[in-house]
Amino acid sequence: MDVGMGAIALDLQRLMDRLSAEWVENGKIERLWSRDASLWTGKDEDCWLGWLDVAQVRPDQLECLRVFQQDVRSAPFDHAVLLGMGGSSLAADVLWHRFGQVGGAPKFQILDSTDPAQVRSVEGAIDLRRTLFIVSSKSGKTLEVSCLYSYFWHLIEACTAGKGVGQQFVAVTDPQSELDEMAKELGFRHVFHGLPSVGGRYSALSSFGIVPAAIMGLDFECLLTRAVSMRSRCLELVPFHENPGACLGIALGAAVQTGRDKLTIVTSPRLEKFGAWVEQLLAESTGKAGTGVIPVDGESLGQSNVYGRDRVFVYIRDELVPDAAQDDAVGKLERDEFPVIRISLADPYDLGREFFRWEFATAVAGAVLGIHPFDQPDVEESKIIARRLTNGYGKGRLFPVDDPVASDGELELHGVLGQDLSVKDKDVAGLSIDEVIATYCADVSAEGYLAILAYIEMSPLHTHLLQRLRIAIRNGRGVATCVGFGPRFLHSTGQMHKGGPSNGTFLQITCLDTVEIGVPGEEYSFGIVKAAQARADLEVLHGLGRPVLRVHVVGELVGGLERLARVVEQHLRVK
Repeated sequence: MDVGMGAIALDLQRLMDRLSAEWVENGKIERLWSRDASLWTGKDEDCWLGWLDVAQVRPDQLECLRVFQQDVRSAPFDHAVLLGMGGSSLAADVLWHRFGQVGGAPKFQILDSTDPAQVRSVEGAIDLRRTLFIVSSKSGKTLEVSCLYSYFWHLIEACTAGKGVGQQFVAVTDPQSELDEMAKELGFRHVFHGLPSVGGRYSALSSFGIVPAAIMGLDFECLLTRAVSMRSRCLELVPFHENPGACLGIALGAAVQTGRDKLTIVTSPRLEKFGAWVEQLLAESTGKAGTGVIPVDGESLGQSNVYGRDRVFVYIRDELVPDAAQDDAVGKLERDEFPVIRISLADPYDLGREFFRWEFATAVAGAVLGIHPFDQPDVEESKIIARRLTNGYGKGRLFPVDDPVASDGELELHGVLGQDLSVKDKDVAGLSIDEVIATYCADVSAEGYLAILAYIEMSPLHTHLLQRLRIAIRNGRGVATCVGFGPRFLHSTGQMHKGGPSNGTFLQITCLDTVEIGVPGEEYSFGIVKAAQARADLEVLHGLGRPVLRVHVVGELVGGLERLARVVEQHLRVK
C-alpha cells in the first residue's frame, strides 16, 4: 500500500504516526488477535471475530467444495442465480464481474432487489428448468430473500410438475437457521453453513463468498491461499509499519478524525464491484455513534476544483487491465496534494488478499474511532416498520398513502407523514417543482454529502441517469454524493445514513411500478414490499432529524430521471 499525502495533509500524516506509535506501545495488534473486546467498546466484539481465521479451511471442507463444483459443472445448468442481500451477495458480485464466465460453468446472476421490474428482468433472462438457485441468508429469514425464494420455488414447481424441485436449489446459511431446516426438509441439492461468529459483511471468505466462487468455476483454493498470505502479514509478530491491514485501518480512522471522512473509492473498471463491497463493509461497520467513514463509490473522477478538503481517495488498480485515463486523473489529484491511498492487484485472485486486508483494516479503524464495528444498531427500526406495513397489508388493511404536496403529472413531491414540505426550514411556497428540487440539492452543507436513494430497477440506463444527477450536484456544489438502489442499499449504507455523521442530505426517488408480481402465499406483492421498505426508510430518517425529500415519478421513469438530472444541471450550472 502506497499513501501519498502532500503538504496540505501534514496533520493527517502526523496523526497516523501518533496512532501507529500508540498501537505499538499498547500492543493493540496483539489485543486484536487475542479477541480483546476492550480494544473497541468492551461489549460483545469478541463474539464476532471468526473472520480472522475463516480463510483457513479444513481439508475435508475443501474436498466437499471440489465435489460440489464438479457436480454443478456436470449438471444441466445454464444459469445460476444468487438470491441474497448485502453481505450474502456483494462478494459474489465482485468475483463474477472480475472473472466472468469460466468455461463449463453456468452464467451467474445476482438478484438483490424486490423491485418487480428487476425480478421480471432476471426471470426473463433464464431458462427456469436449467437454472440453479442459491438462496443466501445468514439468518435465514431476510424479508427480501424469503420473497424471492418463494417466488422462484413456485415457478420451478409449476414448470416441473413438482418433481425434483429441491435439486435446483442450494442454501447458504448459518446452522439451525429457518432456512437451514427448510432446505433439509425440502431436499435442497446442498446446504452450506456459515459461521455464527462471522457477520454478513465480513463473510466474503466464508461459504457466502466461496460457494458462489465454486459455482462460477473459479479456483477457490487460490482465493483462500491469497487471503491466508495477507492474514500472515497482519499477525502481531509483523512490525507495525509492515502490516498492510493495520496501516490501512490507521489511515482510515485518522482521516475521519482530521475531518476527511469522505473516502472516495476509485477502481479499475473490471474491479468496479469491489467498490460496492468496500462501501458496505465500511458504511455498516463504522457508521454509528455519530461518526464513521463515509464511502463514496461509483462517483466518476472530476477536476480537483470539485472536491473539498474532506476527501481521501483510494485507488484500487488492476495491474493486468489498468485504465490510462484513471491513472492520469489520480496522478493529477496527487499533484494537487489530495491524500491518495494506492493498492494494486497483480491478478484477479489477489481479491482474496484484499477481502482480508479490508476486513482487518475496518476492525482497526473501528478501534481508532471507539465504536463497535460488528453490529448495526440503527437499521432494525426500518426493518420492523417495513414488516409491519407488509403484514398489515396482508391482513386486508390498505397500504398508507400520503397526498403529494405538489404534482404536475410527471413528478410528485412528498412531505413526510403528511407534514408540509420545507427545504431545511426554507419557505418554498410559490416555487415550481423543479425549483424546489434544485433548491434542495443546492442546500447541502459544504462538509456534508448528498445520498440519492433510488427505489427503482437497477439497470444500466437508470444508473447512467442517476450518475448524471449526482455529478451535477457534486460539480455544482463541490460536495460528495452517494447513489444507492433500494432496497439493496438498506443492507449496505443504510446504517451509515442513520447512525453515522449527521451531515447527510437525502433525496429519495420512488416510481409508479408498471410491473406487478405477487409474493406466493401472501396477499402483498413485490411492489408493496418495496414501497413498505421505502416508506420505512423515509420515516426513520425523518425521525432522526435527517433532511429527506421524496420525489415520486408518476410518469415514464426514464423521462422523470432525465428531468431530474437536467433540472439540477441547469440550476447548479455544472462546471
